[in-house]
Amino acid sequence: MLITILSLAIVLGVLIFVHELGHFLTARMVGIEVERFSIGFGPRILGFRRGETEYVISLLPFGGYVKMAGMEEMEPIEGKSTVHADASAAGSSAGSAVLSQTTSPTAPPASTGHPADSGPRPGTFDSKSVPARALVLSAGVIMNILFAIAVYAASAFIWGVPVEPEARVPAGVASVLPTEAAAMANVPPGTRITAVGGTAIADWGDLRNALLTATPGPVDLHFEEGAPVTIEIPAADSLRILMVRAFEPGRELVIGEVLDGSPAARAGLVPGDLITAIGGKPVTIWPELVAAIEARPGEAVEIELIRDGNPMTLQVVPRAEIVATPDGGERVVGKIGVGEAPPKPLPRQEIGIAGALAHGVEQSWAAAKMIVKVLGDMVTGKLSVRSLGGPILVGQLSGQVARIGLEPFLAFMALFSINLAVLNLLPIPVLDGGHLALLGVEAVRGRALSVEVRARLMQLGFVIVLAIMALAVGNDILRLFGL
Repeated sequence: MLITILSLAIVLGVLIFVHELGHFLTARMVGIEVERFSIGFGPRILGFRRGETEYVISLLPFGGYVKMAGMEEMEPIEGKSTVHADASAAGSSAGSAVLSQTTSPTAPPASTGHPADSGPRPGTFDSKSVPARALVLSAGVIMNILFAIAVYAASAFIWGVPVEPEARVPAGVASVLPTEAAAMANVPPGTRITAVGGTAIADWGDLRNALLTATPGPVDLHFEEGAPVTIEIPAADSLRILMVRAFEPGRELVIGEVLDGSPAARAGLVPGDLITAIGGKPVTIWPELVAAIEARPGEAVEIELIRDGNPMTLQVVPRAEIVATPDGGERVVGKIGVGEAPPKPLPRQEIGIAGALAHGVEQSWAAAKMIVKVLGDMVTGKLSVRSLGGPILVGQLSGQVARIGLEPFLAFMALFSINLAVLNLLPIPVLDGGHLALLGVEAVRGRALSVEVRARLMQLGFVIVLAIMALAVGNDILRLFGL
């Protein structure tokens, strides 16, 4: 639990800081007064003042804000100050109700000695040109993108780039795919996969990404030899991940964990055992092992394996357990208390600084395309909004990748940074994209919308953002209860 909390704090703290730093630096650069830089929002916990700016940490950690002079249209949202919000929710499986805000005082601008209609006070947001304001509003997104590129590039330079194997049909894949993919049984193991729908496949990485981002429903797999085969892409994330794992190359059926006192421990199974057959039937992938064991509750079954290069046969009696079925019923299955070993790491290729930067750009672009596609599928109804996640799920994922190692944790941060950038470009009032849309209207009309109209739009946008946050948190709670 402590690792999960710390990981979530690091992910959100760093990414919020990076985003708000972009707004802060560009605001100062174009001459906009910045009164407060806050990580978190709500009541102040601690802070200090340097020059005209107060730097604080506030009570609510899921956001932050830069308090600038001007933008009076935002005042109704927070009462005493205006709020420019930046929200984040993850693409297909994770999201965060993260808000970052840009605020300004509710008091009218100080007198400049000019008539009231002489224009905005110098140093306020509205006193700057449209391009300058657009730069300030875009800077948070730009910083998140640059952060992701830098993290991906640094990881590639330090650890090298994984060399992806070819995308070939693994043995036994047909047995764990939906019944709609029964035709996969006719595809010889080792056949190279060349395309998923209209997406060309060069290696396993391409296949993994294509399957993860494909629209739910039927899709054709094309091969180097033979006719295409149609498989069903599930909508549920958990089922989609299982399907992707079924296609994963080079994955041996190796025991990674044996629970103390379990049937497997009593039978003599140990971590590192390579399972080759269950009850005389060969098995090659983990789902096949699970299905074979679950089908034999309380029944003695022979497990053939290889240990330290030597073939062995052990007999185990799966423990009978009652589990829920998708239709709300129950069934009895067998369990032996073992866990799968992680896959062998891919070989690495060392690259220089230029290659690492190119890799960072490529990975960031791929992440952005994936997130945009997922959002599009949610809007069109092709993907359920239940896939949206909130801070609880983000915390869980942060903790999981942190336990694996520094490299996957950094990759998660880079992905989440791209996610934050993409979502903040949505044309919802209150978000960066909404403010940029209003600037576009001002550029076309030659004058800004009235403060009253902008205030109403900001109120509407804030309600939309709160609704998205509530949906994300609600999904998190439902997942906690297995719903």
